[in-house]
Amino acid sequence: MRVVIAGSSGLLGSHLVPALRHARHEVIRLVRRAAQAPDERGWDPGSGEIEAGALDGVDAVINLCGAPLGGKRWTAERKRELLRSRTRPTAVLAEAIGERGIPTLINASGVDFYGDTGGRLITETAGPGSGFLADLCQRWEAAADAARPARVVRLRTGPVLSPSGGLLGQLKPLFSLMLGGRLGDGTQYMPWISLDDEIAAIRFVLESQEISGPVNMTGPEPVTNAEFTRALGEALGRPAPWVIPGFAMRGVLGEFAQEVALTGQRAVPAVLEEHGFTFQHPTVRSALGAAVSA
Repeated sequence: MRVVIAGSSGLLGSHLVPALRHARHEVIRLVRRAAQAPDERGWDPGSGEIEAGALDGVDAVINLCGAPLGGKRWTAERKRELLRSRTRPTAVLAEAIGERGIPTLINASGVDFYGDTGGRLITETAGPGSGFLADLCQRWEAAADAARPARVVRLRTGPVLSPSGGLLGQLKPLFSLMLGGRLGDGTQYMPWISLDDEIAAIRFVLESQEISGPVNMTGPEPVTNAEFTRALGEALGRPAPWVIPGFAMRGVLGEFAQEVALTGQRAVPAVLEEHGFTFQHPTVRSALGAAVSA
């Protein structure tokens, strides 16, 4: 297929591009500057402009755009930026896809769609939750609706376990210094997925024409934060004895701590499993072992 990818320079995009090319798909990368390479096409989500011909003959568009959730305290302006960086590119691409009759839009989203679900098992049939991130994901997904009648897939991704960057990029230095520990009471669920499985699952969804709607991009066995902390400590060969109190995290990180670190979703990949996707890393220990040894 001929596939256009927006957000190709991020953690997922930088691994997805070579994976799709290895599978003999043609990949065009949308970049927010003048195109400088044969596989690049320029666009400006702010103005809604896409380089002429960029979407000609395209079979699918994969949109991975979105500013990182961490790194800054969630001020009112930061929250607007997080929302705009997702909904604006999605709306521009979805409208162009609908106008041109492109068959497929695969759009990023997050398991935060469900809000804090406690210990309740969550599949793609669950409704939306509450909170800033849940609202952000709902509005993000709604922006993709303009692509219809195209096939629209919503990738509700959990924390991706990568050898570099992402969640582990932040945690490994702490554990290496023996400063690792569970967050709060540790009972909140973490719907993790390995980088290898995330990339393979995106390709699987792209090539499986019968899959549409929400898809939980998570490993089949979500674990609590306490279980994840123990597994990461074992993978790194470092003890993780500490407990970081919830009140301390909220004091330093505010709303980010509450919504990202102290709550979670026990989400499982029902759609992927129903369609026969096989996980390379079905357990968190397998995923962490692969990420740490890479």
